[in-house]
Amino acid sequence: MKKTFYLIRHCKAEGQAPDAELTAEGSGQARALADFFEDFEVDHIISSPFTRAIQSIEPLAAARNLPIQIDDRLAERVLSTSDMPDWMEKLEQSFVDLDLKFEGGESAKEAAERGAEVMAEAPDNALLVTHGNMMGLLLKKFEEAYGFEEWKALSNPDVYILTIEGENTSAKRVWE
Repeated sequence: MKKTFYLIRHCKAEGQAPDAELTAEGSGQARALADFFEDFEVDHIISSPFTRAIQSIEPLAAARNLPIQIDDRLAERVLSTSDMPDWMEKLEQSFVDLDLKFEGGESAKEAAERGAEVMAEAPDNALLVTHGNMMGLLLKKFEEAYGFEEWKALSNPDVYILTIEGENTSAKRVWE
């Protein structure tokens, strides 16, 4: 059975807090995202509970008259609850050692598995709205070569089409 998912990284936001809203530019990007999906078959929208993710997809949901299903498993990964001035180096290490875990955080493997649970339960043509690290880890789960450098190249917003057919998967960036 073939399943197609649209993985979306949220639009530009005011910050990283769960309640951070989109910037004015991000609101414009959200409207552009709705236009972008005009010719795509989207039957379901599942979003992270973070405000910026929900606001990123609201224009598309309104245009399609689709509800936004909130799923906590699409929330951004917590790298650590401790202040880590070298967090970027730690994040890079976690793309290599998927079991690496920092104080109060979750490993890359744990985060990817919770995101993959959403995908396993989601119907075909579902649009999943998440965050940069979570999106990168989901892509890595299905495309092993995906890594830290690819994560760094993600934009706000960003869109990948992920197709899963049995053991075969493909991920294609479609946002420009």
